[in-house]
Amino acid sequence: MLAVIQSVEDATVSVEGRPVGHIDRGMLVYFGVEKDDDESILAPFLEKMMRLRIFKDENGKMNLSLSQSGGDVLFISQFTLAGDVYKGNRPGFDNAAPGEVARLYYEKAASMLGAMGHHVECGVFGAHMKVSYVNDGPETFILDSKRLVHKR
Repeated sequence: MLAVIQSVEDATVSVEGRPVGHIDRGMLVYFGVEKDDDESILAPFLEKMMRLRIFKDENGKMNLSLSQSGGDVLFISQFTLAGDVYKGNRPGFDNAAPGEVARLYYEKAASMLGAMGHHVECGVFGAHMKVSYVNDGPETFILDSKRLVHKR
């Protein structure tokens, strides 16, 4: 699993010109699933994401987690994170999980984030989406389940 995580002041996802998800402040997460991902890493992956201290405290230091900062989550499925851009010039998506598997992980992840007590807004899986946001910082982080596994 891969996630691109951004601290945002505002974020909206639209499908066919209609907003389907919006947060005022919090975490914009692009979430991708690779074909060799195992469901057993989903919970530790999401827990790590929610524990990241990427939000500023009263002194302007990145010292707060999402729950400590009071922000929300805009959660977007993003199969292109699994794209291989190193062979030739056209991205290859052989590493991406099949659609049914990716959808299952995406929906389960969104549900788990909600169960952790976070307000979660979502995009539409498989849809052509337009995402607009104000990245705060800018601050952007990458979380890779393969690296997380090796650290455990």
